[in-house]
Amino acid sequence: MLDISDLSLSFGDKQALDSISLSITSGEKIAIIGSSGSGKSTLISYIYDQLQGSAAYCSQQQGLVESLSVFHNIYMGALGRNSAVYNLFNLAFPFKKPLLEVTAIANSLELDCPISQAVSQLSGGQRQRTAVGRALYQDMPMFIGDEPFSALDPVMGKRLINLVLQQHQTVIMVLHDMDMALQYFDRVIGLRDGRKCIDTDAAALSAEMLQAFYEDSTHFIGASIEPAEIA
Repeated sequence: MLDISDLSLSFGDKQALDSISLSITSGEKIAIIGSSGSGKSTLISYIYDQLQGSAAYCSQQQGLVESLSVFHNIYMGALGRNSAVYNLFNLAFPFKKPLLEVTAIANSLELDCPISQAVSQLSGGQRQRTAVGRALYQDMPMFIGDEPFSALDPVMGKRLINLVLQQHQTVIMVLHDMDMALQYFDRVIGLRDGRKCIDTDAAALSAEMLQAFYEDSTHFIGASIEPAEIA
């Protein structure tokens, strides 16, 4: 699906990614982990740029329109499937079919507010679920997310991550929760200072190993780790 070879990206005098190489195959469930500033968001954004024709993207910025309702923000996921005239009329007078579809998505995300409510009035967790709902409504085979559940409690996050995994053939997601990475994903990629330190099956890792990785331990041991990158 995608081969990345020796990718380096810089912003001004800061190098965000340093010689990253990896391959992504259709059907994989990949978690990308690492401390703040390690290059996770830069990598996931680059991956989306390469695959956006077949992927729905849920970024940290969310891209929600504050003055519009939950319904209209989720409906934006379908703008490309309908004509400009249809979208314009649906903006003013929502049609029954998209209303039912968006309501079903909102319910599946346990979005505990009316879909007529303006996004500007939502809590952080409600905003995240609205952004995820828009991505789900795109109906793409791939979901790419940058910490899409960070504002939710772990129990809610696990319920919704199951929903995303069930509805997409391929999932690539930046996570801050190590337990989620190990429990729900089949491959883990770990970044530190813009370099790939881990790229292995989740089954080969443990919570203790990931904790050592986050603590920058020189004693970290994992499978398929490129030598010297962990030192």
